[in-house]
Amino acid sequence: MLTRIETDNLALATQKFFIDGPAGRLETVLGEPQSVPKGIAVIAHPHPLHGGTMDNKIVHTLFTTLLELGFITAKFNFRGVGLSEGQFDHGSGEIDDVLAVTQTLREQFTHQVTDIPLLLAGFSFGGAIQLHVAERLAPEFLILVAPSVVNLQAPPVPETTQCALIVQGDKDDIVLPEAVLTWAAPVSQPIVFIPGAGHFFHGKLTILKQLILNYFSNQL
Repeated sequence: MLTRIETDNLALATQKFFIDGPAGRLETVLGEPQSVPKGIAVIAHPHPLHGGTMDNKIVHTLFTTLLELGFITAKFNFRGVGLSEGQFDHGSGEIDDVLAVTQTLREQFTHQVTDIPLLLAGFSFGGAIQLHVAERLAPEFLILVAPSVVNLQAPPVPETTQCALIVQGDKDDIVLPEAVLTWAAPVSQPIVFIPGAGHFFHGKLTILKQLILNYFSNQL
């Protein structure tokens, strides 16, 4: 099914389809930039048992922003969410879901662009999942928004990752800023704080988007 999404300065076609995952089909939305792709981006959504889906507004912001930056961009529903098959697997199976989506996209697009960089992005639960995936895939880029590093015992950012942007609200009462700082301290991982932002970044999405655009425009 083809739909249309609007960004600030361009319209982009997106395609909805299913990817074969380890627990069944995974509902996926894919967007392709109008220019030569800068890389492949895969976005993971927040906790499935707390209403998290790929339609979450922070996931949507990540999706449209990464398309503007020129990434082939995919968001998807974890197993048991929306039209995705299977059931919640406490993080372990969800890691495998990301791996399946990433592998499928790489197989589909590597014939167009060789050695295409990988960007993993995620919000909350999805951010912590992406840290576990990064251990296996060593992505060139990471974007993590309020990652649930404590609940999922997330590992540090891989040393091989060229660029990692970790964004946290200083008023977050779900993923506590102190917990993220404690996780970051052993490797001196920089964290970008948005003053006044809670967990869902109400009223701060424009700031989040501009932060990502500015940060990665200088890296690409």
